[in-house]
Amino acid sequence: MQIGIDSFAALVPDPITGATVTAQQRIAHLLEEIVLADKVGLDHFGLGEHHRSEYLDSAPAVILAAAASITKNIRLTSAVTVLSAADPVRVFQEFATLDLVSGGRAEIVAGRGSFIESFPLFGLKLEDYDDLFAEKLDLLLALRESNHIRWSGKHRAPLTGQGVFPRPLQNPLPVWLGVGGTPESFARAGMLGLPLMVAIIGGEPHRFRPLIDLYREAGKRSGHAPESLKVGIHALGYVADTDQQASDDFFPGYAEAFTKIGKERGWPPVTRGQFEALRRPTGALMVSDPEAVASKLLQMNEALGGISRISFQMSVAALRHDRLLHAIELLGTKVAPIIRKALPEPATIE
Repeated sequence: MQIGIDSFAALVPDPITGATVTAQQRIAHLLEEIVLADKVGLDHFGLGEHHRSEYLDSAPAVILAAAASITKNIRLTSAVTVLSAADPVRVFQEFATLDLVSGGRAEIVAGRGSFIESFPLFGLKLEDYDDLFAEKLDLLLALRESNHIRWSGKHRAPLTGQGVFPRPLQNPLPVWLGVGGTPESFARAGMLGLPLMVAIIGGEPHRFRPLIDLYREAGKRSGHAPESLKVGIHALGYVADTDQQASDDFFPGYAEAFTKIGKERGWPPVTRGQFEALRRPTGALMVSDPEAVASKLLQMNEALGGISRISFQMSVAALRHDRLLHAIELLGTKVAPIIRKALPEPATIE
């Protein structure tokens, strides 16, 4: 199982002190976090894409390229690329360039994103949400296959054999499909034979098993080999020296972030009781000491029939930089060895 981190490059005040850093300092801290993740042997680092004031990741490929120049082994991925609001040609060119800069370590996780600001920003209609994504995913996958393609769709000018350059070092450039909770998204990933990245940020992860089974069955019916149908999980998580410290560190920022989002979407404010319920063995939050996090991850692996990748999202909680660094160190030196010992081979698809 690959173990790594996703970040949204959040720039929000400390929920306790109100202190904040400059945008330049936050980017410098983020690059330091990626370097440490590489140093302690984590497998990947993903960067989201948002177009909101509290995030600095509107151009993730640029930040990942900076990271590529100061790291050696860690894979660098989007988390996710908001493909509905992007030009697939530019997305492919950016990540093909990142692949060259990094020596073949780039990946795309293509998704729709969880916010809608990018639609009016780029002159798109929200009612075209589904159609835009399906069409642009089709073009992105076609671009992987050939540098001269003929393609036409509803929402973009056709391609009539123009060349799309540069070509990546990896062939093909890895593309995962990022999904939330709709059966159609899981089935589409299976039919296309794309690896799946599932965002599980609430509830109980085992409830996603029917959807993951749907993905695997759709892939099998479409003729894709079981080993190509990889499942990754994007989870909210944080590791500290003790369970209580992890809870106390993570809750204030987590509560503030999700209460703010809740005001936009009609959810009630987050309570400590709800948070603690999600930290229980069957809950979605991976927030505890190294041994407990590893145990919970192994339990999730079994409940979901084998997973190939886990990405810990820590930046949502507005944690101090030094605590983030310590969490990354614990993830690489304490959690990862437990998982790799328990699962020495790639996760088995049932």
